[in-house]
Amino acid sequence: MITIEADWLSAFFRLAVIGLELAGTLTILVGAGLATFLFARRARAGDRTEAYSTFRSALGRSILLGLEFLVAGDIVKSLVINPTLDDLIVLAGLVLVRTFLSISLGVEING
Repeated sequence: MITIEADWLSAFFRLAVIGLELAGTLTILVGAGLATFLFARRARAGDRTEAYSTFRSALGRSILLGLEFLVAGDIVKSLVINPTLDDLIVLAGLVLVRTFLSISLGVEING
């Protein structure tokens, strides 16, 4: 009985990781598409400076949100599915890099 529950939990967490990674990727892609659409629409209206500012802001926000999903997927994968020391070290590096990117993008977006 314990083996069946462990297998079920393992499968659940693997699906959760796939879902989080998919959500992060789709968030970035859809956000980039929407930001580009808004840029093109505003640039046609003639306000290119405002269009560029809006584009950068919208793209940065979608990247930030996508990175949050990707970090969550990495955390679940490293801590629940493969909790080896090497995986934890890789996780720490990924979280540091993505956190630095998130802070940098946040500063860039907010000024």
